[in-house]
Amino acid sequence: MSTLADQVGHGTFAIMPLFQLIERHVLAVERLHGDDTTIRVLAKGKCTTRRSWSYGRDDRPFGGPAPPAAVYYASPDRRGQHPQRHLAAFAGILQADCYSGFEPLFDPQRKAMPITPAFCFAHARRGFFELADIEKNARVGSKGKPAPRSR
Repeated sequence: MSTLADQVGHGTFAIMPLFQLIERHVLAVERLHGDDTTIRVLAKGKCTTRRSWSYGRDDRPFGGPAPPAAVYYASPDRRGQHPQRHLAAFAGILQADCYSGFEPLFDPQRKAMPITPAFCFAHARRGFFELADIEKNARVGSKGKPAPRSR
């Protein structure tokens, strides 16, 4: 087992310059898309849940000539310190969900060029669909008529 771990470690060290080039390319963009998701990791005979953070760029819809790319990071949890560390040098527009861990990145006191939020429409529209499904809301036993709610 340690031989395989050693090989993975050496391989990771060997491709680190490539990762750093991709990371610089991704974070040099004006518009960045960010998200995180859970991943299952086998650790000491059992599965644990960790986080995978992804940040991607694709300027083709805006006429940009640079190739699209993505960079990924892993963390043991979803604490806000992770995206804050990942995006410490980034200044531009970040399109992401409303995860509170991103909030400190948008603080104008953070640095000379704070990140501008552009929240994800896919996440925002869920609330509209839930609100519009009055029949479903009535079937699930809501009290009286469903009323608009804020999130």
